[in-house]
This record gives sequence, structure tokens and C-alpha cells, in this order.
Amino acid sequence: MIHARTGPAEREQDTPARPPLVRELLLVAGLFLVYKFGRQAATGHTAEAFRNAHRVWDWERALRLPDEGTVQGVLLHGGTLVQWANTYYTAVHFPATLLFLCWLYWRSPGHYVWARRVLAALTGAALVLHVLMPLAPPRLFTATGLVDTGRVYGPTAYSAAPATDSVANQFAAMPSLHVGWAVMVAVGLIAATRSRWRWLWLLHPLTTLFVVIGTANHYWLDAVVAVALLSVALACVRAPGRRRGSRIVRSGPGMRSGHDVRTGHGVRGTAADGWPGTAKETEPVAAPARMSGLPLAVSGTAR
Repeated sequence: MIHARTGPAEREQDTPARPPLVRELLLVAGLFLVYKFGRQAATGHTAEAFRNAHRVWDWERALRLPDEGTVQGVLLHGGTLVQWANTYYTAVHFPATLLFLCWLYWRSPGHYVWARRVLAALTGAALVLHVLMPLAPPRLFTATGLVDTGRVYGPTAYSAAPATDSVANQFAAMPSLHVGWAVMVAVGLIAATRSRWRWLWLLHPLTTLFVVIGTANHYWLDAVVAVALLSVALACVRAPGRRRGSRIVRSGPGMRSGHDVRTGHGVRGTAADGWPGTAKETEPVAAPARMSGLPLAVSGTAR
């Protein structure tokens, strides 16, 4: 029985090479430092931040978006729930994203490079918006009537004096990188895995959205803008796809081939185009014993 095979020169690498670890650590650390210092560079615009908060609050009412107070009311029914939400806000954001990148680096290098580029593009765009539009979060904008759950119930990562906070820029509410990064974590894991349960990763961004709104750290529009910026980044950064086939080699009449297949006369060969690539066995096709009155020899190659 004759099998179809792919020639060495035509076979593509199914799994991209894993980037050097030291280089990636330096790159990710550098991006993180740029993010932290960039947010700090946008501080010192207190009056403008509160004017923008008033505009955003009015825009949401004009758009008839749900009231953030409704979500916060759910949290305030129990002290344990609101403390859990504050902990999720302060402790899950960075570690979850870092673990996501580490897992992709080890298990799916192609998806890792893609995700790292998307996150860098999203974060860079967010920094630009933080500078152009400083925004006080609803927990600091008294007109919203919302409670600063981190300060009242704890824990919190923010200073009691936002204008002089040397650790975090509290006027960088738009867009919400908590939501943007959480959505990217879910999208990346769904793309990189094949389990039927992979769609449950969407619970992470949904929980994050509930937390950032309920704790009064973000407006609805902060999340909307974050998802919009992420969508642009995903559209601009090419995702890892299926391997593409090269030329089709036909060796005789009656032969049908998939990509990258060499067969002998009378053999029908196909190759599956999966992720990662696999190949199906070929199926022999009966050849006529004689053609034009002459005997026909069937072997690995037609004579």
C-alpha cells in the first residue's frame, strides 16, 4: 500500500519557536515600568479630572446606561461580598495577566507573542488617553452618590489623598485596563485551548466588570472604551492561524490531493489542515489494468 507524504522542503513548522526567556522578561518588565511611569506622568490635573467626571456622568445618563449605584447596591448587602470585591480588584488584575502570559509562553509560544503585542498596544493607547483625558473615578466624584468601598470596607490600594498619591494615578479611570486586560486574558485562553469548557474563561472579564463598577472605581463608559481599544488592537495584530499549505504536486491522472502531498500514480492523498497540523492516511484508488491496449505498471512512481 502506498502512502502520501509531505516532502521535507514543503513541511512547515507547526509550533513557533519559543522566544528567549531573558529577553521576554526584560521586555515585559520594561513595558510594565513604562505603564507605571506613564500613569504617574498624567497626575496633577485634579480640576480637569473632575470636570471630565461630570461630563462622563452626564453622557451616561444621556445614553441611558444602567446606574452604577444599582450594581453597588448588590455589593453593599453584605460586608463579606464587598470585601471580596475589593480584594478581587486589588489582587487579581496583575497576577492573572502575568500568569496568563507565563502559561502561553510555555504552552503556546505563537499565542504568547500575539497576546503580548495586543496587550502592549492596548496599554499604550490607554496611556495616551490617560494623558489626554484625566478622569476622576465615581468613588471620588460625590455627585454620583457612590461609596468608596475600598476606603470604607477595605482593602484598598489607593492613598486617601488622590492628588498626592505617589503609588498610583487615581485620575486614570478611562479606559479601564482592569476590564481590557481581563477581556484579553479570556480571548487569549479561548483562542489557545480546545476544551469545550474554554468559554468559561469569559467569567473573568464579567466578574471584573461587576467588581470595577460595584466598587465605584470605574464608569460603564470606561469599560466600553477599553473593549473598543482592545478590538482595534486585535484587528491590527495578526493572530496565529493555521499553517498554510504550499504547492500541490500531482503525479498522475485521477489523483486528487490536499496541500503538500506527493503520491504515486493512482493514489488519492489528502492532508488535514488543523492546528497543530495533522495528516490523514491516503486512500488507494484502483487503476485500470490496461490503457490504450498497453499494460500499465503501478508503483511508487508511474513509469
